[in-house]
Amino acid sequence: MLARFFRSSKRSFESLSEQEILALAIASEEDDARIYLAYADRLRREFPASAKVFEDMAEVEDTHRKSLFEIHRQRFGERIPLIRREHVQGFYERKPDWLRANLSLDAMRQETEAMEEQAYRFYVEAAKRTSDASTRELLGDLALAEQGHEDIARMLGDKHTPEDVKRDENEAVHRQFVLTYVQPGLAGLMDGSVSTLAPIFAAAFATQDTWQTFLVGLSASVGAGISMGFTEAAHDDGKISGRGSPVKRGLACGIMTALGGLGHALPYLIPHFWTATITAAVIVFFELWAIAFIQNRYMETPFLRAAFQVVLGGGLVLGAGILIGNG
Repeated sequence: MLARFFRSSKRSFESLSEQEILALAIASEEDDARIYLAYADRLRREFPASAKVFEDMAEVEDTHRKSLFEIHRQRFGERIPLIRREHVQGFYERKPDWLRANLSLDAMRQETEAMEEQAYRFYVEAAKRTSDASTRELLGDLALAEQGHEDIARMLGDKHTPEDVKRDENEAVHRQFVLTYVQPGLAGLMDGSVSTLAPIFAAAFATQDTWQTFLVGLSASVGAGISMGFTEAAHDDGKISGRGSPVKRGLACGIMTALGGLGHALPYLIPHFWTATITAAVIVFFELWAIAFIQNRYMETPFLRAAFQVVLGGGLVLGAGILIGNG
């Protein structure tokens, strides 16, 4: 009873016949070809050169599939057993299309190299664990074929995406990352860090009650995050501007807005007023310099100018909050 309960639903590789190994290889080549074609479809509009690489990779996989069909036909006839990689223990797996939908171009390239390397290593290790001479030879041939796929991938990449094309595509990927995540996230961080300074420090100096100040800061940060997030998502669907998914932009903006405010609200969980206030002021200093760094790193704003603008603006808002609180 226990053996039946703990028994795996997958076959061990050692239990497969040579016919099943061939069938498994055929199914794997078919799946990988579909993955490459899916990549090509996603990239064709923005990165046609890389899309061509994946189309040619799919063609290579289809060529190997046809060769495997011929081998199977000669040795075992026309009927191919239904067995796939997910039916076998320890066999490399592939993610379904819906889990690959948001992969970047660079991630697709890395995934392709990993796919070919995984297949090569699997066949090599499988050959070591097999005692039958003909099966070992078959697995060795498959390993060499997968290793050859890596070389073909590199050659196709050199053919269709030379360095200047790759550089242009990488710049486009970086630009899209900045437009979709960095720009709205930076706007949110600036709003959350700067706009909440006045109400938080005004409440702090007006009440000198750390818990009440924390509640003010929490409500201001969360409220600003929700407002900024919805505003960012609603005002531009990204189709004309090319700024990407409104949901992604809204989340980036809203989360960074809330974090910007919470950074100097959380210190007021400390019950001692001056300890909490000094800690919050130190955190504000690092927040403002982080904003200047991001502007310099991703928006190409000169660091000193960005620092002057952010620190001056933040200092004025902070001073206003303290004056209002003391008034």
